[in-house]
Amino acid sequence: MVREKVKVSTSTQTRQWKCVESRTDSKHLYYGCFILSPLMKGQADTIGIVMRRALLGELEGTCITRAKSEKIPHEYSNIVGIQESVHEILMNLKEIVLRGNLYGTRNAFICAKGLGYVTAQDIILPPSVEIVDNTQNVASLTEPIDLCIGLQIERNRGYSIKTPKNFHDGSYPIYVVFMPVRNANHSIHCYGNDNEKQEILFLEIWTNGSLTPKEALHEASRNLIDLFIPFLHTEEENLHLENNQHDDPLNNSREDLMKIEHFRIEDVKQILGILEKK
Repeated sequence: MVREKVKVSTSTQTRQWKCVESRTDSKHLYYGCFILSPLMKGQADTIGIVMRRALLGELEGTCITRAKSEKIPHEYSNIVGIQESVHEILMNLKEIVLRGNLYGTRNAFICAKGLGYVTAQDIILPPSVEIVDNTQNVASLTEPIDLCIGLQIERNRGYSIKTPKNFHDGSYPIYVVFMPVRNANHSIHCYGNDNEKQEILFLEIWTNGSLTPKEALHEASRNLIDLFIPFLHTEEENLHLENNQHDDPLNNSREDLMKIEHFRIEDVKQILGILEKK
């Protein structure tokens, strides 16, 4: 665990952020605490609320979303030679945490043979994906049988909301939570006198191990910047396009040409003649 003392400065310096605590509670639970200061009164709450929503709702995660095996008659059945029921195997697959830059869906496989435990290490993954904890349990084989399960891996955000379809082919959906951030909280510390009161934002982040809290903070910040950029450029780009349109007379209609300053009727006729020849 890493923890640093928080130094408060009353000077009007540039806003800075810092990680004041970082720890790994388990392979599936990372924790980080960050501060941002100095902020004017009310700014810490504004940033904290928006950042929490971005951390919980805007970040993508990679999960196993479907399992398929011809030996499975239905989800609540039992397979001879396997200790767990099919439903328990699906729940175990749901808990496996994956990390990787995956686009769309990819296929993966579990192939195991003989007595023993089947773990996440037995999953054959596409090159762009890796498992956070290889020791996660999938199933226990009590007899020397072959276990082959086809898997579908998907990258998305939020929750899987697919409606069940006809699964007579032995394919079963796994309803997962894609969010890599398990929880995020913010708190505010105020300091200074009444006339120059300032704030420090404390932001706590818990992740599932597919991202560190610092990586989650950076990615959420980039996503927010991307969302706000259009507000900065839309009017400028429209003005630029409008200016470009007037710069090239061939892109204007007759009515627009007549509105351009210093354009004579002879100029308009000449341009329209050029357009007719195209």
